[in-house]
Amino acid sequence: MKNVIVVIGTGSIGQAIARRVGAGKHVLLADLKQENADAAAKIFADAGFEVTTAVVDVSSRASVHALVQTATAIGSVMGLIHAAGVSPSQAAPATILKVDLYGTALVLEEFGNVIAEGGAGVVIASQSGHRLPALSNDQNTALAITPTEDLLALPMLQPDQVKDSLHAYQLAKRGNSLRVMAEAVRWGKHGARVNTISPGIIFTPLARDELNGPRGEGYRRMIHLSPAKRGGTPDEVGTVGALLMGTEGGFITGSDFLMDGGVTASYWYGELAPK
Repeated sequence: MKNVIVVIGTGSIGQAIARRVGAGKHVLLADLKQENADAAAKIFADAGFEVTTAVVDVSSRASVHALVQTATAIGSVMGLIHAAGVSPSQAAPATILKVDLYGTALVLEEFGNVIAEGGAGVVIASQSGHRLPALSNDQNTALAITPTEDLLALPMLQPDQVKDSLHAYQLAKRGNSLRVMAEAVRWGKHGARVNTISPGIIFTPLARDELNGPRGEGYRRMIHLSPAKRGGTPDEVGTVGALLMGTEGGFITGSDFLMDGGVTASYWYGELAPK
């Protein structure tokens, strides 16, 4: 029986984590677009990894369930790297909530049912979740534990409450970290762990879309006024992902790791603070 690492979203960050935890395991690369999965698979195969590909739409339960079946047919699911999503410049609020919030809850639920003892998962959230003002305890609880199929019906997520893509994205990413906290309790019953990483501006194709999009000036300002004064690299996220998925991170579960070069610190207590 092989040990399987499932990567959902085969972009730079998903690949960077998988390179660090996939040696000696079967890496299943899943993406919405077959060509993206194939391109990643060539890189991995050329580097000596055992790899297969699949197409998945994280906003579809049938599609995610099919991916679970594909993974478990290969072997024991020891790792999940969920790095799929859309950004504020790429989609409307309803799509962002369907993919980034509902889709993540769906992936956590479906893979939480089959994760092997000793397994671990990492979900890529975002610094944006840390810039949303505090929610009420009831709202936090609703995002964390509302049954997946009822999640998008929450009053706080309706069009009259969420009117722009950035707000939708912030809610989705806050929801990801809350959902992972709740799922960590359930995954723990299987002897498995799960955490979120909330990256800042990491230089990926998605980040380039943002830097060249309508919010590009704001992104450049965030970099300039952050303590680190630079964007991050996928490999830096990969290092944290490897810690969280490996034995050295064995006491870490239900946690969120903010790595944004201090942008959030500057937003709350520095020069990026709203006037």
